Amino acid sequence: MERRRSAHEIDMTHGPLAGKLLLFAIPLMLSSLLQLLFNAADVVVVGRYAGDAALAAVGSTSSLINLMVNIFIGLSVGANVVAARDLGAGRDGDVRKDVHTSVTLALIGGVVLTVLGTLLSRQMLVWTSSPADVIDLAALYLRIYFLGMPANMLYNFGAAILRAQGDTRRPLYILFAAGVLNAGLNLYFVIVWQMSVAGVALATIISQYLSAALVLLCLVRDKGLLRLELKKLGLDMEVVGRIARVGLPAGFQGMVFSISNVVIQSSINSFDDTAIVAGSAASANIEGFVYVAMNAFYQTCLTFSSQNYGAGETKRVDRTLLLCQLYVTVTGLVLGGLTVVFGRQLASIYAPGEEDVIAQAVARLAIVSGTYCLCGMMDTMVGVLRGIGYSVIPMAVSMAGACGLRLVWVATVFQTFHTLTVLYISYPVSWAVTALIHLAFFLAVRKRAYAKAGAQPAGQVTSLELKKASAA
Repeated sequence: MERRRSAHEIDMTHGPLAGKLLLFAIPLMLSSLLQLLFNAADVVVVGRYAGDAALAAVGSTSSLINLMVNIFIGLSVGANVVAARDLGAGRDGDVRKDVHTSVTLALIGGVVLTVLGTLLSRQMLVWTSSPADVIDLAALYLRIYFLGMPANMLYNFGAAILRAQGDTRRPLYILFAAGVLNAGLNLYFVIVWQMSVAGVALATIISQYLSAALVLLCLVRDKGLLRLELKKLGLDMEVVGRIARVGLPAGFQGMVFSISNVVIQSSINSFDDTAIVAGSAASANIEGFVYVAMNAFYQTCLTFSSQNYGAGETKRVDRTLLLCQLYVTVTGLVLGGLTVVFGRQLASIYAPGEEDVIAQAVARLAIVSGTYCLCGMMDTMVGVLRGIGYSVIPMAVSMAGACGLRLVWVATVFQTFHTLTVLYISYPVSWAVTALIHLAFFLAVRKRAYAKAGAQPAGQVTSLELKKASAA
């Protein structure tokens, strides 16, 4: 008998897929855009009211922040996959364990990141050759920003649990409220109190704590399987192991990507030109909007393929992949093209009247944003592979294909032709190569993975089989 579903839940294992994928992805896309506005608001406000040095300081920290948080963001991906599989397979008791273990992991991860981030911020900026006129401001921004890590992790893990049942609307409402608060506090702290980078960092962490409180409230008040009871917080080691088998490879992959981006940021810093650093930072923020729009389809593919794989509905896994690839390609081409066409106008939002900064941003957008659909296609292939139980191999492929190739490019081609254009071309080249390898691997393992999913009737996949599939 099919269980009763909550008003916020999407039935991923029955009925037409095309509309449900969009119903899931669009709120998720809007949520991600709002989350990105946290940092974009920081960059815009300091660019307009605190000068180029402050703009470069805030903008150049994103790769370091991503490097620090990606392991735990990867674990939140694992939490989403594990909860989605258990929901699809009808393992109600396991779902409840997933919720309490995930929230506990979020708290532990947030505290660890706060300690490491506040202690290592300046040293990491030194390692990445941060310009002398930027490093003090960047270090101050990072130290304050990392005080918000417990809230950051709680929101990400909590939203991942909600997404496992198809609920992407409540995280959207939460981030809208937090985004409005962040924007208002940015303006107040920077313009009225003249706090520069400290003001935008403080505004960001206050809004993050609001979003964390609201997502926890959703879980505490949930009437179904996702209900959080604070007295039951703790780590179920079997659940931790299942989350880790998916999440750690995802986190390491994100970390290695961040390392390659830090190397590229260091290469940009090597030109010792504040306009180049600021222009690249502005472009990266604009590109980020295209990326998170595409990333919504990666997360959609991940969640839908996880639930359908858990339910033994392998034909729906294939259709999920095909539709998500179609959606992500169109999204990347349209939004990436628009950022190229309107690049000057968009860059002027970050650095009004700064022609050197705007020119540098436009030059990067033409290469990176114009080919961004390749990145979306690559990520969507990773989503389906993780959904059907393969997480280690996509990590290895991404490390070698995208990250390794990018690092080799910087060490060889860029050293020979020392221009920003050559440096930026490393992005589309690495995306295309890695996407093709992921596709080849999926075709190679598809039959075997689907045979495992079909070994039990829908809803009867055993824990042992799930472990084997996750470890493959």
